[in-house]
Amino acid sequence: MQLTKETVIAKANAVCKNTLMETLNIEVIDYGPDFLVARMPVNSRVYQPDGVLHGGATVALAESVGSFASHIFIDTDRFFVRGIEITANHLKSIKEGWVYAKATFIHKGRTTQLLDIKITDEANNLISVCKLTTISLPKNK
Repeated sequence: MQLTKETVIAKANAVCKNTLMETLNIEVIDYGPDFLVARMPVNSRVYQPDGVLHGGATVALAESVGSFASHIFIDTDRFFVRGIEITANHLKSIKEGWVYAKATFIHKGRTTQLLDIKITDEANNLISVCKLTTISLPKNK
């Protein structure tokens, strides 16, 4: 079955209810054959004590969009996805507006997937660069 952009976005956002993604207001906003984009508002909910975006919130955004991307490209009736490693380099701070996370595949294997996730602000300034490794494991029936 071919997934439409609208279907993928709607499904991704629907499963965020009562999760960390809902708490942080993470929203999937774009999808293509080799990428997924989500955004998160930068406000006091995601600040560190000195009033800038917390690196942990940035990593939560990155892992969310990367895991969603891996999830879209597997047979979810037979497999589930888990993140097994994430790295982050925070390059610039931000105090307000939105941050956008674009996940693209470096490697899309049957068992492991490696994603590059760039976090940018509204002016497309690079805020953080993350790498996420996910694993697809068989569901026990």
